[in-house]
Amino acid sequence: MTGSHRGMTQSHAEGRASRRPRRKRRPLRIALAIVVSFLVLLVAGAGWVYFKLNGNITTFGSDGLASDRPDPNTAGQNVLVIGSDSRSGDNSKLGGGTGDVGRSDTAFLLHVYADRKHAVGVSIPRDTLVDIPPCRLPDGTWTKTQKNAMFNSAFSVGQTASGNPACTQNTVEKLTGLRMDHTIVVDFDGFSRMTSAVGGVTVCLPQDVYQRDLSPNRDSRGKRLFAKGVQTVSGQKALDYVRIRHGIGDGSDIGRIQRQQAFVASLLKKVKAQGFDPTTLYPLANAATKSMTVDPGLGSAKKLMSFAMSMKNVDLHNTKFVTIPWRYQGERVAIVQPEAEALWADIKADRTIDGKNAGGKPGKRRTSPAPSTAPVVSGTGIIVAVYNGTTTPGLAARAADTLKTHGFTVTGTVNAGSQDHEATVITYGPGERDQATSVAQLFPGADLQSTTTAGISVTLGQAYVTAPSPSASTTSALPSHVAEQARSADDDPCSNLSYG
Repeated sequence: MTGSHRGMTQSHAEGRASRRPRRKRRPLRIALAIVVSFLVLLVAGAGWVYFKLNGNITTFGSDGLASDRPDPNTAGQNVLVIGSDSRSGDNSKLGGGTGDVGRSDTAFLLHVYADRKHAVGVSIPRDTLVDIPPCRLPDGTWTKTQKNAMFNSAFSVGQTASGNPACTQNTVEKLTGLRMDHTIVVDFDGFSRMTSAVGGVTVCLPQDVYQRDLSPNRDSRGKRLFAKGVQTVSGQKALDYVRIRHGIGDGSDIGRIQRQQAFVASLLKKVKAQGFDPTTLYPLANAATKSMTVDPGLGSAKKLMSFAMSMKNVDLHNTKFVTIPWRYQGERVAIVQPEAEALWADIKADRTIDGKNAGGKPGKRRTSPAPSTAPVVSGTGIIVAVYNGTTTPGLAARAADTLKTHGFTVTGTVNAGSQDHEATVITYGPGERDQATSVAQLFPGADLQSTTTAGISVTLGQAYVTAPSPSASTTSALPSHVAEQARSADDDPCSNLSYG
């Protein structure tokens, strides 16, 4: 018995010893199982988030984009943002425009510089007179060019509830000579949801605002909607703020644009303060995508989030808001040249509105720009007339500005008899060849033609549309007052709120 007991004891001990290592591995296995399970849940959760956001996103077709678009950007990104005031769907309860036709209530071109530390938003007033190029209709046919039309009418081409973002994009690309990398349309409902998702936005009113200021056809001023001063708004209240036009300043769209710029600046400040990461961006993205239409390049949650994250290092002070150089033309808005052309040239060259180079790669020190290779030309005593032989607006003004910079006297800038010129032609009279040759140095590839009539003229062809200005890579012709009047995203919300 003793021996038997001893044997059993030994056997039992050996059994316990043989099981001991497995006990040590068990906690490790449990830990690994927990980690793997966590990763599976994390990936599944991220997948669910993207799946949910993808289900929200609506895209517009690229078949409506023009075939003769500007060259792709080599530096920063251009994003066209359009606010739609269609009254269809959920917008009807928020006081959108009349009828079911999509209309453009506001629009701005956002340029994010290549260094990802600077950005500029250029507002285009809805009443701006522009040429609307051919646009695709729902039945697949294309319209003819509309001359001297209101800018916001481009979005309504085709008379559909969803609007025509491709037509607006074609119009902006034709106007600026800049390629839009992306286009985003946000309607009233989406805007309202976004402001609520961030917990409200800080705004400022220069005076008390009443119902009649929002709806001028009312018989009485109604109840007070906003008190003068700083306040936080969201949802319908935020929408009312950005729509107010009458009763403040001169009641113009220009004044409303200034308040809209202040609002967007305040929204950016709020998002930046909350943190630019996927967790904090999700509520905003979820709200925005429910009422957002984007180009195919942003047609997935991953692409949208990646684009948003690419701007996380843009500095608030270096985020500027301006309005396209403008003047009143009757009740409409005309674009002022050559200031507007200088603005587009700066954006294309990745120069900030105060003339700084912002084209460097993030994290790398920018070197000084290379010395100008522009020809040394003196136009002193040489008189030139400039004609635009293309359908591109503002081209003659751009050329005239280049000539004046080099001392030439420009007698006028008008359209040529026809707008189908391919090459640029410089004509000169007897004894004027040397002077015409000086002019030709500023128009590489131009044809020199002699005539029996005295005088030098430049007729611009299509080749000049895409040709860079001789000094475009190093200097800016944009007047300093554009930068001085710009709003920064970190400005006091109560500053510069009205025009007139």
